[in-house]
Amino acid sequence: MNPIGFNPFSRRADKDGEKKPEIKIKAEIKPTIVQIFFPDRNRTLSYYNDRFDLHVGDIVFVDGKLEGLRGRVTAVSTHFKVKVEDYKRVIGLADTHVVGQLYQANAHLITFDLLVLPWKQFCSWVKPLQEDETEYYISYDEDGFPLDSLSGLDVSGAVFERGLDYYRENRVRYLCLNGVQGRAIVEGTRPYEVEFQYRDGRISSLFCDCPCGYTCKHEVAVLLQLRETLEIIEKDYAGQWGSYFAIVSKPMFYAFAVDANPKAVLSLS
Repeated sequence: MNPIGFNPFSRRADKDGEKKPEIKIKAEIKPTIVQIFFPDRNRTLSYYNDRFDLHVGDIVFVDGKLEGLRGRVTAVSTHFKVKVEDYKRVIGLADTHVVGQLYQANAHLITFDLLVLPWKQFCSWVKPLQEDETEYYISYDEDGFPLDSLSGLDVSGAVFERGLDYYRENRVRYLCLNGVQGRAIVEGTRPYEVEFQYRDGRISSLFCDCPCGYTCKHEVAVLLQLRETLEIIEKDYAGQWGSYFAIVSKPMFYAFAVDANPKAVLSLS
């Protein structure tokens, strides 16, 4: 299949494959009061911002009662006199600048380039990025189970059916596989992170950050999506895939990378 080229503006990359902005002197952020529209609540509220260089159209996260909901900046004021303690703050800014080639993959778009929408960038679309100081104890399984049949997946019938629903509803918003390490975002009551290892057709070290202490519907949805994606790659993109791929749901890509960038250029070939 032919690619979709996407190029709002150029960028460079560092050795780890994460995007790297053009080198320039970082100006001091000037505090602003911003109006933010939250489509899930159909409300526009004012917030104090002293962390980001915000512009109309930016997608942001805030603290307070609407924490976790995405909002879009509708107005930015640099001239004001307020008591800062009276305002909640902007705590996250979605990085919506995407450059590179993506290909059709059913309900998703797929890329084989580490620089096109890497994991950390996509995470900025679903939550404010911050250092995670939570301590985890992880118990790894060595053997795993086959992805083809999922016969070794320890899950109840009810949970599997709910995971199947999530998969069919395209709730797996993003999935990437870098070597043997895989990560995904599944949209539930909030965005949940799933991680796993895929090696020689087998799944191991499968985890989700939801409250369940057992195999959950989010993990089931990710495995079903992974199986579908590998089938698409084998059929249509065998020559493209090396050791990395990432998929992103089409609605999220267009909402963030296209709608959020009025000067974005799409080229079909």
